[in-house]
Amino acid sequence: MRIMLVEDDAALARGIASSLASEGLSVDIFGTGEDALMIAPSEPYAAIVLDLGLPGMDGIDLLRRLRHAGVATPILILTARDRVDDRILGLDGGADDYMVKPFDPRELHSRVRALMRRAHGTPAPVLRLGTLEFDRSSRTVFLDGVVVPLRPRELAVLETLMTRPGRLVGKEQLSAEVFSFDDNVGINALEVYVGRLRRKLGDNGPAIRTVRGLGYMIEAA
Repeated sequence: MRIMLVEDDAALARGIASSLASEGLSVDIFGTGEDALMIAPSEPYAAIVLDLGLPGMDGIDLLRRLRHAGVATPILILTARDRVDDRILGLDGGADDYMVKPFDPRELHSRVRALMRRAHGTPAPVLRLGTLEFDRSSRTVFLDGVVVPLRPRELAVLETLMTRPGRLVGKEQLSAEVFSFDDNVGINALEVYVGRLRRKLGDNGPAIRTVRGLGYMIEAA
């Protein structure tokens, strides 16, 4: 899954991005509200993590403009502003959650995962398809009760497909949801990850079918 991080402190932004990447997430960092506003409406982000103390356009202003532009992506405010009035302003302005700095990375991970689950209409922490289970909290996959060792990008591709069982996911859409701007990969890289998933899931796992020229679909075996 792919995250937008709007944070003007470059060192903090890199730390947050690295922390989220350890959860298998791809992160695009933006240092200003103006840049974020240009990109967010056209990219399929799973969640937006937003600082309020931005240079130029304030975070609250950005939040309101995103919602006015029709961006329905879940937004988590991550800020040093800890007054109740600030929380109310942010939540009433369209944010889905609010965290105060300093924070525990584990709580940030948990809140982001919860937002993404609700946004995809799959609030349960475990995805199931046949005998395949994906524990989204621990980032662990089980097939017939046995752990399947998957790398972060393989997990991301599988999770995206499992949130849409039996539905076609286009190659460009899947690529846009899995890879950040900094990922030096092309659409053809998806074939590599899908091929690895097929081998690791084997004959007993769900089938990942290729719809030639269009994309992929996962179905129970």
